[in-house]
Amino acid sequence: MPLQQTMNANSQENQDFGMQFVTSCDLPMPWATFQLHAFVEQSTGKEHLALVLGNVANGLPVLARVHSECLTGDALFSQRCDCGPQLQAALQSIAKEGRGVLLYLRQEGRGIGLLNKIRAYQLQQEGADTVEANHHLGFEADLRNYNICLPMLRHLQIQSLRLMTNNPRKIAALEQHGIQVSERVPLIIQSNPHNQYYLNTKASKLGHLLPGDK
Repeated sequence: MPLQQTMNANSQENQDFGMQFVTSCDLPMPWATFQLHAFVEQSTGKEHLALVLGNVANGLPVLARVHSECLTGDALFSQRCDCGPQLQAALQSIAKEGRGVLLYLRQEGRGIGLLNKIRAYQLQQEGADTVEANHHLGFEADLRNYNICLPMLRHLQIQSLRLMTNNPRKIAALEQHGIQVSERVPLIIQSNPHNQYYLNTKASKLGHLLPGDK
């Protein structure tokens, strides 16, 4: 089938699952040249990305990271969280292996949005932890939705993930939506004085695994 027809067929297939593939291109990065795939979530209009390296469609488990957008951490180098370092570490690990995928989901602030995340930061400055701040603003601790991952992975013909995460709940959520996770790969980042309380809260209240945990 010609390339354009294949793209149109894939676009229609993903649209049926609420996610439409739009286009792809090469993206040179400091660690390797990834292939960047762009998708649109039909119900919200949000744009999501997949960064792919190597042959991920051969049926073997794929080293993967499912990373929710964190503008302050990913782009502005905030030390309040570990998001930016985890993003870079995941891309470095994929480049080192020569094969993998990173799904970049537009779910800022665990789903509450950028402005509300900044409001939550102000509450944290006043002594609240990240969970208490979300609750004070009227939100659940984590509002992220992982059902958008399945059509993206189907488009890429990925069948199973070796998932880089410290969050067992993320694995459970992905599996609930029909995604096979064959292995959890720890993604441990050195803490700093600004995010130690945040990391401790993620461990104690959100079930994240600290270094040394299985």
